[in-house]
Amino acid sequence: MTGSAPPGPVSPAVMREVLGHFVSGIVVVTAMSDDGPAGFTCQSFASLSLDPPLVSLSPARTSTTWPRIRTASGFCVNVLAADHQELSAGFARSGVDKFAGVAWRPAPSGAPILEGVSAWIDCTLWNEYDGGDHTIVVGRVHDLGADAERPPLLYYRGAYGVTGRPPT
Repeated sequence: MTGSAPPGPVSPAVMREVLGHFVSGIVVVTAMSDDGPAGFTCQSFASLSLDPPLVSLSPARTSTTWPRIRTASGFCVNVLAADHQELSAGFARSGVDKFAGVAWRPAPSGAPILEGVSAWIDCTLWNEYDGGDHTIVVGRVHDLGADAERPPLLYYRGAYGVTGRPPT
């Protein structure tokens, strides 16, 4: 619009509300750290490149788990299945044993593959970049697998699933 004032700064609340209209999957990133299995829930995940095979994810700079995973020999991105809302919430918590009662098997890297996931992607750290209040992590894919019978857990407008209605 010609002659209008330049836009002001974008508030985090408005950005979260507007970008909540983009449906995303939920993943749990895991690794076998020096002090045992580690993992965190992540909503910012994407395929990045086929040649070489790369994926990206973006943990918050405040994450206390990503530094533990960064130093591991590899990490696994677990694409949660539609019935994994409890896993999503559990791995988003801080200061608890996130693996208590969680069944898993080792990926080729040794990182945990959570039982019943839709897909898993075993990676090594390729690079990291500044992403404001997040770190943009690029992982080199070494192995992966999927279960076509397990649809993914989706997140839309602040809630699990895609109902088209805002959460109440």
